[in-house]
Amino acid sequence: MTKHAVTYEHIKTCKQSGARLGIVHTPHGSFETPVFMPVGTQATVKTMAPEQIKNMNANIILSNTYHLWVRPGHDVIKEAGGLHKFMNWDGAILTDSGGFQVFSLADLRNITEEGVNFRNHLNGDKLFLSPEKAMEIQNALGSDIMMAFDECPPFPASHEYMKASVERTSRWAERCLEAHERPQDQALFGIIQGGEYEDLRRQSARDLASLDFPGYAVGGLSVGEPKDVMYRALDFTTPLMPEDKPRYLMGVGSPDALIEGAIRGIDMFDCVLPTRIARNGTLMTSSGRLVVRNAKYARDFRPLDEKCDCYACKNYSRAYIHHLIRAQETFGLHLCSTHNLHFLVKLMEGVRQAIREDRLLDFKDEFFEEYGYNLPNAKNF
Repeated sequence: MTKHAVTYEHIKTCKQSGARLGIVHTPHGSFETPVFMPVGTQATVKTMAPEQIKNMNANIILSNTYHLWVRPGHDVIKEAGGLHKFMNWDGAILTDSGGFQVFSLADLRNITEEGVNFRNHLNGDKLFLSPEKAMEIQNALGSDIMMAFDECPPFPASHEYMKASVERTSRWAERCLEAHERPQDQALFGIIQGGEYEDLRRQSARDLASLDFPGYAVGGLSVGEPKDVMYRALDFTTPLMPEDKPRYLMGVGSPDALIEGAIRGIDMFDCVLPTRIARNGTLMTSSGRLVVRNAKYARDFRPLDEKCDCYACKNYSRAYIHHLIRAQETFGLHLCSTHNLHFLVKLMEGVRQAIREDRLLDFKDEFFEEYGYNLPNAKNF
């Protein structure tokens, strides 16, 4: 049996929900799952220092292959000793393949069997990204977990289009494995595609499982489809994934979707949501969504969330953070990002504890009630 650089250790299955508690072991440390991974697109989690992320007990972050390829260049990062040294992060790192950015940022692109021709979103230069190039870049970055290059189709897409896309993604996955030069210290995960179509998800899972990747992701969700469509796709996709390997749902970070995903057997999640909404002064709190830039908080001297023990909530008021956001002071963005990231990391700690206690469905009901998900026309994410 192949010895993989990243392994999954199963600890417990929740009797109430079927969710699973585990540990993922990587060359740069281990972390408990289910886990939310903060996103450091450009080798930094926006407005945050690596030490602050570490102090939140976030032991794995995500960086972006495409963005680091175009700036500063994977050759620069390789010369620096790899991404861990370049950004002074000693925990685990996952890099995506760049596929999503190709399909979301590039207005003009041409997909062929060899790869994708498109233009650099910064300066318009012509670029070509293929399975082999994605592996070259990620091998240079030195991430603990690399993602296979895939096509991330739009929603909705016809069954005919999706079938051709799934089959091409499977062929690209084989080419990624062949081009991967560092399997001894970098794990390559396969990505299951197929959109909302159960037969295509089944085909994709079967194709990729036959290649014995050390981990598997569910791709092509959280791309604009309604959440009930996403949950239904997870219902029939997750059982197709190997039980002895990590399961990763890409691009999901709203509190409800994190809990629902864990209930459906997902181990790893990532999303730019907490830092993106923080830059607009929008917070996740134990009692729901809070937009601190709104005028009603100008004289509110309570913390953002009275049940939160993050740095922002322990030291600063809503009124002060409201002022910073309105004044466009970067410290305000930092405090909002600090709170949102802390909130999601703590949420997943609660999910893991609920799994230990065989009460994740009760935890979900309690959280949804307090957060306000059960209210009609609730403003959530």
